[in-house]
Amino acid sequence: MKIAFKYLKSWSWIVLPFITAAVLTGCNQDASDLYTETEQTPHVQTVVVKPQPLIMTSTLPGRVEPFRVAEVRARVEGIILSRDFEEGAEVQAGQALFHIDPKPLQYALSRAQGELARAEATLVEAQALINRYQTLVKTNAVSKQAYDSAFASFKNAQAARQSALADVEIAKLNLDYSVVTAPISGRIGRAQVSEGALVGQNESTKLAVIQQISPIYVDFKQPVADVLKLRNQLTQGHIEKEQKIPLTVSIDGIDEKQQGHVLFSDITVEQTTGQVLLRGQLDNADGLLLPGMYVRVNLEQAVDQNAILVPQRAVQINSDGQADVLIVDRNHVIDKKTVVTGGMYGANWHIVSGLSVGDTVIIGGYAPIGSQIDIKNITSTNEPLDINQHDYVATH
Repeated sequence: MKIAFKYLKSWSWIVLPFITAAVLTGCNQDASDLYTETEQTPHVQTVVVKPQPLIMTSTLPGRVEPFRVAEVRARVEGIILSRDFEEGAEVQAGQALFHIDPKPLQYALSRAQGELARAEATLVEAQALINRYQTLVKTNAVSKQAYDSAFASFKNAQAARQSALADVEIAKLNLDYSVVTAPISGRIGRAQVSEGALVGQNESTKLAVIQQISPIYVDFKQPVADVLKLRNQLTQGHIEKEQKIPLTVSIDGIDEKQQGHVLFSDITVEQTTGQVLLRGQLDNADGLLLPGMYVRVNLEQAVDQNAILVPQRAVQINSDGQADVLIVDRNHVIDKKTVVTGGMYGANWHIVSGLSVGDTVIIGGYAPIGSQIDIKNITSTNEPLDINQHDYVATH
């Protein structure tokens, strides 16, 4: 045994290099064969196109507008005696907001009432005179001309009384205007004047502004091309329109949303932008939305019952700016199709045209165009794509 072990040890430095070279050669040959096999039989992942319902949405910038706006103005001249509201608070229609010094208005009312009493006395005198002349003129005791003059005086007295009565009503109205009340219910802003200020001198001074913000409006614009496209799809029956078009309003930096619906679409297209104005209405019961605030409007326009969706990674933009997808035809040959994309919903593109139901779209792996794919090297799914219709990015 010692002799054999010594003999093997003496020849190991000669045999070992040959064994190592043989092992490395075999490994290289196996890797080369594996690379050649992979190169000849590429593996791709595909999805079979199937129609599915899709809510057509757009994300547009919008601006919040109050439901009603009323400027509180002084309608009579005078000195502000008191402010009877808390700035920024909710007020009710008819609530007293300011008190203007009523004394000059009370004096004006008394003077008007005096003029009315004088006019009524003149009317009574004219009425008595015409009553006497009616009997005397029949016996020619009074001339016809005297009777006509008395009758004219009677008519003048009636007109004077009517005018004096109107002056009294105006004086009463002005006296009522000394108490400035809220014309609408809503949230009132800051006071534009303070106690002691002279208002209403040759103008109707603005005292405050009241805005009703529940419900509230949101105005936004949409390209006229999208409006026309939607109208054509509705006319052809490709998509269904709801009774009220719903919308969702979100605010940047705040994880809160409010639901509403579209009120109307304007019929005039802006010449400079080519857009159409739309207005939506929201409840805004919590008062989160304030007038003038910029928001994002997620508009649900219609429902496409047979929408075609493909994953985002399946769509490639070529040098001409067009969208392409790779498909596997019925002969298992790689082909390319040019498609027209709509909006992006979740991680999927909405394909408007270019694909048909049953097409096999490549979503992973690589194979050159024109090459043939073996069935065992295709991983396919027939399940509809999962769409989160409230987590989307629109292209508008």
